[in-house]
Amino acid sequence: MVELIFLVCSMVNTDVCAERTMTLFTSDSLMSCMMQAPPRLARWADEHPDTRIARFRCGWPDQDGKDI
Repeated sequence: MVELIFLVCSMVNTDVCAERTMTLFTSDSLMSCMMQAPPRLARWADEHPDTRIARFRCGWPDQDGKDI
């Protein structure tokens, strides 16, 4: 498993941001996660039109230092 970690900001108040995560079941490769991320994030963004995704990265679950 690999975790997709992304920063989501409000479209109304751009100073309001929160970190979100999505677990991806991949071949345990960060590169595979990076390739799966754009379509998954696009689908998520379509479901949340009042927000924007500021940035994203892939990491291992329960990893300390999840700073984006």
